[in-house]
Amino acid sequence: MSVTVNYAKARPVFDGYKASRYSKNLAEHEAELATYRAATAAMRDLRGGAKLPKMDDMKKSRRELAEKRKMLYADYRDAQREMREAVGVKTNIDHMLGVTDGRENKAQER
Repeated sequence: MSVTVNYAKARPVFDGYKASRYSKNLAEHEAELATYRAATAAMRDLRGGAKLPKMDDMKKSRRELAEKRKMLYADYRDAQREMREAVGVKTNIDHMLGVTDGRENKAQER
């Protein structure tokens, strides 16, 4: 499971633990608290010790990246179409000039 999923699942338990002023009575949730602490530590390591971002900021960033991906993919499709057209034009020119790419043209041999 990813670090963010572990963090999100264990966060409510930690919030309850924090609301109880770190009471020792939450021993039954020690596994969830350990998961939360491990996920928090892993996310801080990934971010180079920087503070964890707010969930709203992460969602906003994800939406912006998804929009950027859509635009870039549209550019990619246009470039791919242009490349196919260029290959077709090159093939037509090569055919008109009689240039082959090393393969024998079986229609001409007959």
